[in-house]
Amino acid sequence: QVQLVESGGGLVQAGGSLRLSCAASRSIFSFNTMGWYRQAPGKQRELVATITRGGSTNYADSVKGRFTISRDNAANTVNLQMNSLKPEDAAVYYCNAKIVDTIPRYDYWGQGTQVTVSA
Repeated sequence: QVQLVESGGGLVQAGGSLRLSCAASRSIFSFNTMGWYRQAPGKQRELVATITRGGSTNYADSVKGRFTISRDNAANTVNLQMNSLKPEDAAVYYCNAKIVDTIPRYDYWGQGTQVTVSA
């Protein structure tokens, strides 16, 4: 069973920065894609950023230029550097890992970490 453990959430003022980390219980090379999603109260969970095994990245338009996703293969972690935070970035942030080249496919989630941005 794969475990994903997020850390780094908290309270920050608008314009500030936070760095989220997701630690996987096994080698992150085993996942095709890892990423971060977020869910604000009353809203659907949405994609924030993803990174593939090969290092290709994808970002939601709302965070482009402010957030950076990266992976530390040696530490089996995926990080999300969040700069210039806005109140609308406040949400629970979830780490995700996908295996899509097997049958069945696998989709793993962390428990989430709260990010609060004060105006």
